[in-house]
Amino acid sequence: MKKQNFSNYIRFYPPHHFVFYPIAFLLFATSVYFSLTQAETLIWIFISICFLFFIALSLMLRQHYALTLQNRIVRLEVRHRFFTLTGKRLEETYPALRDSQIFALRFAPDEEFVALAERVFTENLSGQKTKKAIVNWKGDYERV
Repeated sequence: MKKQNFSNYIRFYPPHHFVFYPIAFLLFATSVYFSLTQAETLIWIFISICFLFFIALSLMLRQHYALTLQNRIVRLEVRHRFFTLTGKRLEETYPALRDSQIFALRFAPDEEFVALAERVFTENLSGQKTKKAIVNWKGDYERV
């Protein structure tokens, strides 16, 4: 992977940004043009609405990007909580924790967090088992 710097930090998804959207907008514009200039106006309006629907649907897929960012933030939050509570780095203390385990730990209150992290690491609990092991659930009400 290329080393990141100012000139290359912007990330594009080529099939999405440089293929799908240009083609979708071109098809939408063409269908609108035909709906205004052709005799079969109703069918071209329907086609235009379909293209508009698919473009809107693809824009909603950006939710995926928000979830990816949110997962990154949750990992950082759990690491920060662990460091705050123990003075040690989570990734050095328990290097083999999987994302599902880390995501489950976010629901543990501070009183249970450190002991549960130890248990998750030593017993290799799954994310579901980790969540079930929490006695006093700490809700995450801001998830996207």
